Amino acid sequence: MRHGDKQNNLGRKKAHRDALLMNLACQIITHKRIVTTLAKAKALRKYVEPLITKTKKSANKEEIMHNHRVVFSYLNDKIAVKELFTVVAPKIATRPGGYTRIIKLGIRPGDNAEKAMIELVDFNEIYGNSIATAAEPAKKTRRSKAPAAPKKAAAEAEAPTTENPTTEAPAATDEATPAE
Repeated sequence: MRHGDKQNNLGRKKAHRDALLMNLACQIITHKRIVTTLAKAKALRKYVEPLITKTKKSANKEEIMHNHRVVFSYLNDKIAVKELFTVVAPKIATRPGGYTRIIKLGIRPGDNAEKAMIELVDFNEIYGNSIATAAEPAKKTRRSKAPAAPKKAAAEAEAPTTENPTTEAPAATDEATPAE
């Protein structure tokens, strides 16, 4: 019985599961975005977010080195650890948590498994720019608001009118006219 057991075993033994999560964590740190199954993405989020939290700046040098060693014990990849501490850490320094985002992508045709894309939130330029512009307050001006209808009518009057070629009658050809 698995009462109260919240860990998804992903159909693997412990050593295999640890190796899988280690490899997925190295890949998401290196590439900033990976596509995998939804179950693996959810398990990876629980694995990688505490590691990213450990990269935040500490007060003394011994604690920084200790965090490097702890993260290396979970990743076993010097390149990924260096990337995490030099590239990812400065971007997430002000973020209080929630470093990853999971986006569902539908099903995989071969085995009907749910696919998902997991990415580091601060490295997505599309979402980052739209959220930043939406958060800005509206600028106040001294102009009075004019009714919208005259602006629309003026814009239509200025726009050149073009006829739609599909609504015109088809040109007569020798083949189309019946012989009398």
